[in-house]
Amino acid sequence: YSFFLCFSQQNSKNAQGLVGLRNLGNTCFMNSILQCLSNTHDLRDYCLRNCHRGDLGGNCRAKAALMEEFAKLTQTLWTSASNEAISPSDFKTQIQKYAPRFMGYNQQDAQEFLRFLLDGLHNEVNRVTVRPRGPAEDLDHLPDDEKGKRMWSRYIEREDSKVVDLFVGQLKSSLTCNECGFCSTVFDPFWDLSLPIPKKSSGEVSLIDCIRLFTKEDVLDGDEKPTCQKCKSRRKCTKKFTIQKFPKILVLRILSSATCPAPRPPPNFPASAESQPLSNAVYSLYAVSNHSGTTLGGHYTAYCRNPALGEWYSYNDSRVSPMSSSQVRSSDAYVLFYELATSSRM
Repeated sequence: YSFFLCFSQQNSKNAQGLVGLRNLGNTCFMNSILQCLSNTHDLRDYCLRNCHRGDLGGNCRAKAALMEEFAKLTQTLWTSASNEAISPSDFKTQIQKYAPRFMGYNQQDAQEFLRFLLDGLHNEVNRVTVRPRGPAEDLDHLPDDEKGKRMWSRYIEREDSKVVDLFVGQLKSSLTCNECGFCSTVFDPFWDLSLPIPKKSSGEVSLIDCIRLFTKEDVLDGDEKPTCQKCKSRRKCTKKFTIQKFPKILVLRILSSATCPAPRPPPNFPASAESQPLSNAVYSLYAVSNHSGTTLGGHYTAYCRNPALGEWYSYNDSRVSPMSSSQVRSSDAYVLFYELATSSRM
């Protein structure tokens, strides 16, 4: 495709994804996420090559209007012959049809917008046309790793798309009874992870600190005591999250806190969990959706590493400007996009 012939023109902004998006009225949250997704290498190529049309299955294009508009917008960002900012009005029309909550021009949460958008895209290009019927088999007697694999296979039998290929991982939740020691495990797909910010008396809060807090054992006592499946009564239990299956694209939301500064993510970090199949998974940061201001207002921007040039750029609605990698670390970081390193894809 001619889309890729322009990548060597490093002195030109044209056709290299370095085009801004017009703010239609408090739509900076949407523009920020769209630029992050435009710089998601595999998703970009999926759109540029029109691969989505082959995945529509029984859906006609009229029923896949959101995917069509998203692909069209991505293609325009990468093939525009002008430096002029693009209006995402046609795309906005489709996303608000799918999710009416985005009607109008109120400021919205970027992470919520991302979830609705990915869900909408997935539904339109889901390769599964007929979902399996019948009762689900009992998997509780299986070892955890085998149970996790079966649960993932069961999920893919119903939800299978390029979007799932890229963004969905599997989370393991373990609940251990402090009375009898019985441990129950649940495996759920996840599209992103919301990381809490630990309170520190001194020093900078790192992303690793946030991940450790997320996977830290939590004692459930008092009103939140769950019912033990073995004891058949409410017991004090210990709960723990671990990542069972890592996605190719790991999306992390940093939960804001008024009492603690936001973490400053390093350009690379190891996303690992003990005794997991991909315990050596290593991710590289390639996009950040930033939010400055308060929860009631403020402004969204994006920092993205251009997949064709390998350089970082700042996307502030209509304005796109180069930046150094050292500037990416910001206390305004809200949604982080990490790509699984090639060496970890085994």
